[in-house]
Amino acid sequence: MSNEVRVWVNGRTVGADEPALAALDHGITVGDGAFETCKVVDGEVFAAERHFARMDRTLRGLGLEPADRAVLQEGIDAVLAAGEPIGFGRLRYTITGGPGPLGSDRGGQGMSYIVTAAEAAPPAATTAVATVPWTRNERAATAGLKTTSYAENVIALAHAKAKGGTEAIFANNRDELCEGTGSNIFVVVDDVVRTPPLDSGCLAGITRELTIEFARAAGIEVVEEALPFSVLERADEAFLTSSTRDAQPVHAIDGRELTAPGPLTLRIQEAFAQGSAESVNP
Repeated sequence: MSNEVRVWVNGRTVGADEPALAALDHGITVGDGAFETCKVVDGEVFAAERHFARMDRTLRGLGLEPADRAVLQEGIDAVLAAGEPIGFGRLRYTITGGPGPLGSDRGGQGMSYIVTAAEAAPPAATTAVATVPWTRNERAATAGLKTTSYAENVIALAHAKAKGGTEAIFANNRDELCEGTGSNIFVVVDDVVRTPPLDSGCLAGITRELTIEFARAAGIEVVEEALPFSVLERADEAFLTSSTRDAQPVHAIDGRELTAPGPLTLRIQEAFAQGSAESVNP
């Protein structure tokens, strides 16, 4: 697997370590920006239209203009064409508020566009997660938005890794199950697949959305409902969803072992594989 990261910024392809963004860009000074991470399979972006739509929802929530799709597509095409086709990898595009003052007020010079792509290792067959003592604020101005303000995720993920997990799981301020740093979580309780609703403060994950759609189409019941954080202590199965994980079984929560994949998780994986194989843009 190549470690090369292909980078395009504001209309030009640049080296991964080449200066390309203004020091006073609002994405740097205050984390004012939105991003999407997409799966790349055999050189094609999976679920591209859904990712475009979520980007616009985040930008709208931040009070920014909708993305210029033509500009974004130019950057996407540039990084995907910059070398050999990416068999399996990650495409990330970021839009910031653009150059601005040293504070929360925005400037008026237009938004900045950044697109990157790189090969990635396929996800492990199963994973372990750890809970963290911090919470998501379901009433925050940025709740449910995919913003570049990720410092609390960095802290939480380091905490989880120190506990033997590869992902950190948050409660919200109501002590309900919420999400991971970069994933949504599903649990199986009483032989039913359950996941937190969007009003828990979790991100409206594209893979979460597709997992629910594919599962229901296959006749698998999936319930979106508020769940106490303590449900993790009694769940029979659990799995994470994200762009590069698809539906990844969890074999341990805070060291408590689970069957992975359990029978319902396996059915979910099969439904996701079948559904995603039918179209690159479901």
